Amino acid sequence: MAAYALDDKLGLLTETLAVTGARPSRAVRLRVADLDAHPIRPKLSMPKSAKGGGRNRAKKKHERYGVPITAPLAAKLKEVAKGRADDAPLLVRRDGTQWDDNSGQRYDRQIDKVVIAIGRDPAEVTAYALRHSSIVRALLLNVPIRLVASLHNTSVAMVERTYSKYITERSDEISRRALLQHEPCVGDNIVALAS
Repeated sequence: MAAYALDDKLGLLTETLAVTGARPSRAVRLRVADLDAHPIRPKLSMPKSAKGGGRNRAKKKHERYGVPITAPLAAKLKEVAKGRADDAPLLVRRDGTQWDDNSGQRYDRQIDKVVIAIGRDPAEVTAYALRHSSIVRALLLNVPIRLVASLHNTSVAMVERTYSKYITERSDEISRRALLQHEPCVGDNIVALAS
């Protein structure tokens, strides 16, 4: 991954974004205690975004929900968490300071370097592309849309509105499995019915 080649801490942040599909502002709020490095079913207790208006936004930002992660990512996160307090930031910058959730000040400029390194335009590709890829990947693998929305801390309506193109792109392939299939007739014992 190009991000690791530039900076191992940026690589870990980028991999976490790619695997979880989290908004960058949520991933940088992860704490050491949010990592469950279970050997078979590792996960992160991801902070909610508190998007969507309404009351109790500050309270919502402290709520967490489980997001599965890969075992290799869990091993990397476990290694960086070793010996650190539960309330310490899980993902930190190279100098050990916390990534700021003001993306323009910290990780966006670093992600721009990664995007350029892979030959893309940072004006077109941002860290949010990892979130979009995660959602589309789940939809294309037929993960139920309600689960996709929950794992990405968004609504079914938002997923349908934003990603309907990707949902319908595969509809032909999926719906063909439900078509009535006539088996070809084989053999000499076929008798025509009277009309």
